[in-house]
Amino acid sequence: MNRPETLLRPRVPSLLQEVRDDRFARRGITLLLKRDDLIHPDLPGNKWRKLALNLEAAAGRTVLTFGGAYSNHLRATAAAGRLLGFPTIGVVRGDELAHRPLNPSLARCAADGMRLHFVDRTAYRAKASPEVLEGLLSLFGDVEVIPEGGSNALAAQGCAALGRELRGHTDVAAVACGTGGTLAGLAAGLDGGQRALGVPVLRGGFLGAAVTALQQEAFGGPAGNWTLDERFTFGGYARTTPELDAFAADFEDRHGLPVERVYVAKLLFALTALAEEGAFAPGTLVSAVITGTPDTPDPQESSVSR
Repeated sequence: MNRPETLLRPRVPSLLQEVRDDRFARRGITLLLKRDDLIHPDLPGNKWRKLALNLEAAAGRTVLTFGGAYSNHLRATAAAGRLLGFPTIGVVRGDELAHRPLNPSLARCAADGMRLHFVDRTAYRAKASPEVLEGLLSLFGDVEVIPEGGSNALAAQGCAALGRELRGHTDVAAVACGTGGTLAGLAAGLDGGQRALGVPVLRGGFLGAAVTALQQEAFGGPAGNWTLDERFTFGGYARTTPELDAFAADFEDRHGLPVERVYVAKLLFALTALAEEGAFAPGTLVSAVITGTPDTPDPQESSVSR
């Protein structure tokens, strides 16, 4: 298989766009949007960055990965399989779904050629255990396994390019976080005088350890200056509040940018709140990484999909 970037022609480096927002400007802060959502129509944002090196390593073999019923990661992997011509298998949380009509997200995966394998929720929680992995390998044979959300060492290494693209252009690079792979790479790619800020969209306080472990695996130890602000989960993955919905709609009206609700809305809300708190000194350049396009997730869906 040719290298994925040769065939898919991603638009990198992605656009860095300044937006005039008085909530930042009156405090002397410049808000920039890193438009990773424009990288590729089928693999937007961090999907491309996290999958590229993994797909190169797979070298055309079947790729098996994991996700919930509305997983953006599953859709991106299935699309990559269709575009690059390799088989894909999606292990989906919830064996009860096997007997229901496919929702639009899973139907898209199936239309792109992904074989869907539904497992019960207990087995899904143990998906990284040797027992579950051995069972999957015995069932499907020689496959390349990519973890849920695509976050592993290769994903972090791929996301380091995001940080390198921002060298010399920002002081703070902020990204919404699910599994931590994008933040791990982003921080590693920045210059020493820059810092990365992660805004988790899930509750639980697990992300710091996850990012540390990913950097150890990908770069041999801590890499870059990064922090987390865990105050903006709004109840958890795919959860929202009237306040967040109103904020996202207002941001869309102000700037003409469709705001993805699961990740990007929480990131932009967090940055606005931090600006109002005085967290950024006057003169600071703050970049928000726009990691995806608007979607319609199941409000009950709790899988990490990015």
